[in-house]
Amino acid sequence: MPLTGRKIAILTEELFNEFELIYPYYRLQEAGAAVTVVGTGGGMTYRAKSGLSFVSDKGSGEVGAGDFDGLVIPGGYAPDHMRRHKATVKLVRDIFIAGKPVGAICHAGWMLASAEVLSGKRCTSFFAIKDDLVHAGAQWEDAEVVVDGNLITSRTPDDLPAFMKAYIAAFK
Repeated sequence: MPLTGRKIAILTEELFNEFELIYPYYRLQEAGAAVTVVGTGGGMTYRAKSGLSFVSDKGSGEVGAGDFDGLVIPGGYAPDHMRRHKATVKLVRDIFIAGKPVGAICHAGWMLASAEVLSGKRCTSFFAIKDDLVHAGAQWEDAEVVVDGNLITSRTPDDLPAFMKAYIAAFK
């Protein structure tokens, strides 16, 4: 399995997109990774836009970049809640700066903008936040998946198969 021995964090917060959290969660486990769901608080229940819920394993203030080999940020409206927490923004920035794979899908680009890691980077996202990412210094593309170094981004849940293939390939 390509990710055996790897530890991957998936962020969550209120109003996450259930597909963008659950698909990566199980796909990463299937590839052999140990997956930790990190919320702004540990052991908290977060609701998806659909009403489905997921419990975080850890809080962003309890972990650091050294605890993980990579990070996935789901979209929905959760990123707008995540970026209000300094510890969550710091975790994203630190993992990115460490050169570890950071995957962001849909509205997750908001976290990348808040973490100030987009300057000069190619990326994609849900089209409605294109301006936010461009203003943060990104070169935005309308593509199923965009890989720029350790940054892997996609637009919508329909892109999840390509997103996860590219994300897992980033560990080779």
